[in-house]
Amino acid sequence: MTAWWEVRSARERWLIGVMLALLAVVIAWLLVVRPLADALDAAKQRHGAAVVALAEARAHARPAAGPAATGPADQVVAETASAAGFTDARIARLGPGRASVAVDAARPQALFGWVAQMERRGLVVERLRAQANADRTLSAEIALKAAGR
Repeated sequence: MTAWWEVRSARERWLIGVMLALLAVVIAWLLVVRPLADALDAAKQRHGAAVVALAEARAHARPAAGPAATGPADQVVAETASAAGFTDARIARLGPGRASVAVDAARPQALFGWVAQMERRGLVVERLRAQANADRTLSAEIALKAAGR
């Protein structure tokens, strides 16, 4: 192999070196990067399917009507919001037994845990709109009503 290499000119050696470097990059791409990317995509799809299955299971396990909320809906939302740490939540009364709340930045786990807590207190979610923020938090607008109304 050394005799073959010595016969090559400097330009040929340089071109062969570039070719081998590019070949190494392509092999690394095919053997490392693509399988990892495919595995990540498959994991994301499995996670999405598991989240949907969990939501469906919780929906089927949930009783038809929860306990009635005690007190005005906006007051219950304000109490649970301050207890959950959402001090910047904007709460508005929409009528008897109805309220809306807007949160600019909340971790998804904390936000949906708080919504579940409000459902246990007798408020039902009528409408929920959440958008992802750049810092991995959510901004959300939620409309709630008292159960049984």
